[in-house]
Amino acid sequence: MKIRMISVALLATATSAVTLSAANAEVFRLGHIRDTNHPTHEAALKFKELVEQKSDGEIEIRVYPNSQLGGAKEMFVQLQTGDLEMVYGGINTFAWIDGGEAFEVTSIPFLFRDYDHMKKSLESEVFAPVIEEAEEETGIKIVAFGGDTSPRGLTTADTPVETAEDFKGLKIRTAASPAVLTAMQALGAMPQQIPFSELYMALRTGVVDAQENGAAVVASNSLYEVQNYYIKTDYIRDIDTFFMAMDKWDDLSSDEQALITDAALEAGMFGTEQLNALMADVYEDLGEKMTVIEPDLGSIRDALSGAFDQFEGDKWPNGLIEQISSVQ
Repeated sequence: MKIRMISVALLATATSAVTLSAANAEVFRLGHIRDTNHPTHEAALKFKELVEQKSDGEIEIRVYPNSQLGGAKEMFVQLQTGDLEMVYGGINTFAWIDGGEAFEVTSIPFLFRDYDHMKKSLESEVFAPVIEEAEEETGIKIVAFGGDTSPRGLTTADTPVETAEDFKGLKIRTAASPAVLTAMQALGAMPQQIPFSELYMALRTGVVDAQENGAAVVASNSLYEVQNYYIKTDYIRDIDTFFMAMDKWDDLSSDEQALITDAALEAGMFGTEQLNALMADVYEDLGEKMTVIEPDLGSIRDALSGAFDQFEGDKWPNGLIEQISSVQ
């Protein structure tokens, strides 16, 4: 009886130790705005898996998808107030908060040639001082850039846009972004602002001739029923980025910081692979319903040369666009 009581006591002690160990794990809550079927969420789950594995369970990541913790701007504020540890989302949105305005340059139309160009630019010395200043001003650490997103393209009803010249006179529903409006006006188009909920009918009735959204949005909202051409302008890009509250980052050891960064980069690569597979299917499907065009992007970039000079030195440092364009 005494032996059995000792065994039970030892088992209880071991169980308590395991519970204590789990309870002592440092918990990081990570929020994002995408649904649970999106590559962003899959990358977030991969990040959770990698961090918990690499830290031997000493760091636990709890993922909150689908704007459960708020929109992008609300979650950034929570990072600043200490009510959230991490956010995973587009670098474009960092421009929405005070101190992050310089990152509006990442949403300049036709600036980035492809995902690799965007990632290399952000990780280069070109952006180092921009990142340093933004981190200091916002109190938010940019941990790692990783995770391609669906670029925005163009659809039209009757105009096969192949060069800059073909934009002239097009009534295009666009985002209400100063940079986008500047680009479309410089190309001779007539940008229009229409609520997304009214877009299908506006295209159907000819209120606008064209619209700009990613291929997945075109497919999921059946815009191919009222548009005949999909033009792969890929004109606005974004890159999913891991952000952390700076106070929390500073509390980590150098080994823990390296672990978090490595996991973020690996998870970003995983998310990019998932997105590429998804987009291959989307383009194949659209190709059966629309004429897909690969336009002369060089002619468009030439037509936009100097169009964004008005923002230089105001929203971002002078010469940044030219420096980005030079990154190979």
